[in-house]
Amino acid sequence: MTAQQDQANRSQTSIDDRILAEEQRFTARNQRSQQMYERALEVMPGGVTSSWSSTRPIPVWISHGKGSHVWDVDGNEYVDVHAGYGVNVVGHANPAVVEAVQRRVALGTHFAQPVEDAIVVAEELTSRFGLPQWRFNNSGTESTMDAIHLMRAITGRDLVIKVEGTYHGHHDLVNVSLWQSLDDLGPEDDPGRIPGPGIPQVIADLVRIVPFNDLAAVERVLAEHPGRIAGMIIEPMMMNAGIIPPQPGYLERLRDLMHANGALLTFDEVKTGLVVAWGGATELFGVTPDIVCLAKALGGGVPCGAIGGTAEVMSAISDGRYDQVGTFNGNPLTMAAARAVLTEVLTPDSYQRAEQLGSEMFAGCTNALAERGVPAYGVVHGFKGSVVVHDRPATNYREFLEIDTAVSHLNYLVQHNNGVFLAPWAKSESWTLSVAHTSADGERLVENMSRLARMLDNTSDEASELFEVGGLT
Repeated sequence: MTAQQDQANRSQTSIDDRILAEEQRFTARNQRSQQMYERALEVMPGGVTSSWSSTRPIPVWISHGKGSHVWDVDGNEYVDVHAGYGVNVVGHANPAVVEAVQRRVALGTHFAQPVEDAIVVAEELTSRFGLPQWRFNNSGTESTMDAIHLMRAITGRDLVIKVEGTYHGHHDLVNVSLWQSLDDLGPEDDPGRIPGPGIPQVIADLVRIVPFNDLAAVERVLAEHPGRIAGMIIEPMMMNAGIIPPQPGYLERLRDLMHANGALLTFDEVKTGLVVAWGGATELFGVTPDIVCLAKALGGGVPCGAIGGTAEVMSAISDGRYDQVGTFNGNPLTMAAARAVLTEVLTPDSYQRAEQLGSEMFAGCTNALAERGVPAYGVVHGFKGSVVVHDRPATNYREFLEIDTAVSHLNYLVQHNNGVFLAPWAKSESWTLSVAHTSADGERLVENMSRLARMLDNTSDEASELFEVGGLT
C-alpha cells in the first residue's frame, strides 16, 4: 500500500466515524420519528409514503411548517431548504396560497370541468415561458409523459433521446439509464439502455442515451437513426447531480439539431421552472423549446403539473391527434393555488432577493471550506443553489458519479442535527430557498458548513468533539 492510499483509507475511516457519531445524534433527537417509522413499517412498504422519503438512519416525520421553517414530530425546528424537493418556494402556509385554497374549498373542489383560474394560470405561464398554449395535469411524471406522447404523435416516430442519469418521472417511457454505477453505464460512446425496475427492455430500447453537454453524441444518434427520432427530452440544467449548467451554446444547438432532423425539443423544467428564474431556465438561457414541462413549484404545495407548447405542437391536442386527459387535470384547488403563486407571490423581484441570499450562502459555504483546504464548487440561480465538495465541477453524470457520497451524507446529518433540513439525498439534491427565507436562515446553513469543514480537516479537534457529543467516548 502506498502512502497516498494509506492516507486515503485513514481519511475515509475518519469520515465513517464522524457519520456514525452524527447518526447516533440524529436518532437520539428523533425518537418520536423512530416510533412512527416502526409503526408505519407494519402498513407501508419501507415505512414511508414514498421511497424518496427514506434515508439513513431513519426517515423524519414532519408535524408542520410556517414560512421558511418546519417542525418534526419530536418538536425540533429547522430552517427548511429541502422544500419538499423544490416545491415550497412560496414558503410554508403562505398567506396568499392559504387564502386562495380556503376560498376555493368553500366553492367546491372538483368538477372535472374548467374553471376561470385555469385561464389566468395559462396566461401567466405564456408570459413567463413564451409558449402560447398550455394544458394541465397532476405531477412532473405526467408532464413528461404527455411530452413524450406528443413528440411521438406529432412526428410519427418512436425513438426518443434522453440524457444519461437524468430523472424525468417514474413512467415507463423515460425510466431508463438512472442511478447506475460507473461500471454499469457502458462505454461512453455507446451508453447502455438500462431499464428501471419493472420496465421491459423493449421499452428501454426505444430510448437513446447521450451524456449531458455532449453535442457530438446527439449528432451521432441522429445520424445513426435518420428519420426515426421523435425528439429529445432534457433538463436544461441537470438537477439531480448537484446542479450542472449547460455549456454556452449547447441548448441552442440542440434545438437546431432537432429541428433540422424533423424532431422536437422538450425542456423538463419540473425542477427549474418558476424556481431558477421568473421564466425558468427557458428565460435564464434564452432558448425556447417546442415543449416545456412544469410541476413542483407551480402549485405552491398542492399537487400540480402543466405542459406548454408551440401552436404547432399543441394543435395535436386540439385536432385530436393526441388526447391529453385526466380526471383531475386543472383541478379547482390546484388552479386557485397556482394563480396565487404566479400573480401574488413569485414576482420578478422575489427572484432577485432569493439569488442575493443564495449568493451570500454560497460564498459563506465555499469560503468556510476553503479555509480548511476543502475544495468545492456549485452554482446559484434564483431560489436554487448547490455546494458540492469536490476539486472540479462535473459537466455530466459520469463525472458526478466520481464524487464521494460519504461527505454529502455527513453534510446532511450535520445540517440536520444543527437545525437545517436538507433533502435526504444531499449529494444529488440542491438547496431550495423560499420567499420567506432570511439572512439568519442562510447564516445557520453556513455555520453548519463550517462545522463540516472542520470535520474534513484532519488537523482539527472536531473529531474528538464529535465523538464526545455522539457518545462514543
